[in-house]
Amino acid sequence: MTDHDLRHLTRQFAATGRIDAIGLRPSRGAVMLAVDSAEALAGQGLRGDRSVRSRPAGPAAGGKRQVTLLQAEHLPVIAALAGRSMPLDPLGLRRNLVVSGLNLLAARSLFKDQPLRLCIAAADAGEDDGVLLEITGPCEPCSKMEALLGPGGYNAMRGHGGVTARVLRGGLLRVGDAVVCRPA
Repeated sequence: MTDHDLRHLTRQFAATGRIDAIGLRPSRGAVMLAVDSAEALAGQGLRGDRSVRSRPAGPAAGGKRQVTLLQAEHLPVIAALAGRSMPLDPLGLRRNLVVSGLNLLAARSLFKDQPLRLCIAAADAGEDDGVLLEITGPCEPCSKMEALLGPGGYNAMRGHGGVTARVLRGGLLRVGDAVVCRPA
């Protein structure tokens, strides 16, 4: 396979994703609050989430961990690896957005000169509407996973903890919004 083929393949996604859940952490260690919608602030994160409190405004001002996303399809895998037969509460895993139908790990570009973006908007929105996120890296689990999932919970989530992102363009996010990955 040539580099050209790989560049083409990494830009192709089989389906559109969907936001299944939105959660906000009002303060460090607080329980995640499930909400139907949240305002994404460019360069900051989600209004009402603890990540916004100490961040200056502006698209380039914030850090790489403004929003955390979890792949919904990983929930049964995490449960199985933690030895749990009951379904997991996705917000208990402390991620802001739970997304189904789109491989979030593949939404981080393999090529620096070929960035990918997640565009999140209502299904009937225009191509330039909606929130724009850039995946910045993996979201490793925290030590709270041992208490939540039991002994080995931290390791059950390793590799399945989701991704972090920065907000490039703000706007309103709603449960049910479409999530599309496209070239920048």
